[in-house]
Amino acid sequence: TPVVLWTDPGGYDAYRGDLPPRRECAPAWRERLLEQLPDVELTILIGMHAQRWHLGDRCESTLTQNVSNWREFWPAMLPLPHPSPRNTAWLSRNRFVEQHLLPALQERVRSLVE
Repeated sequence: TPVVLWTDPGGYDAYRGDLPPRRECAPAWRERLLEQLPDVELTILIGMHAQRWHLGDRCESTLTQNVSNWREFWPAMLPLPHPSPRNTAWLSRNRFVEQHLLPALQERVRSLVE
């Protein structure tokens, strides 16, 4: 399995922000899952919670900073926003995603699955 996607849980708080993953989930299954996927070559970090978990001390304070710095984590990891209509304005302000990041991602995935 060359590519793994990690995403936020999909629930919302009272302000319509993403809920963090439940604390017991990763300790209960994450290592066992990754043991079954020994050949991961690209990890896509979708959303800030996934980015905090995987980037650790390298995680910036905003999603925009993480995604803007995507080359620092490339080619092993790639931070991305949620592919959601809620992020349309963000994507409009951050054209580098469409112009540079997504073409690089498409090429990387193509090379991994061929």
